[in-house]
Amino acid sequence: MPDNCIAIINELIERRKAKGLTQRDLAKAAKLTQPVIARLESKKVVPQLDTLLKIAVALGCDLAVVPAGQEAQKGVIAGGNM
Repeated sequence: MPDNCIAIINELIERRKAKGLTQRDLAKAAKLTQPVIARLESKKVVPQLDTLLKIAVALGCDLAVVPAGQEAQKGVIAGGNM
């Protein structure tokens, strides 16, 4: 899996935990199933963009497009309260 995907997933996991949500809670809020969240968080499959967007919206944040090489300077996920 590409490093940028791992970074996005790690950030989404951190935000889920910071909000005190279980995988099941997040799945319900994102209109997905808990196994989808579990597969995403296991980092064994590259997630589909629509899945990432649903999760980001459920967590109250946006996915940002950042030019290559600037990932360390600017977060890949914006908004939301952690």
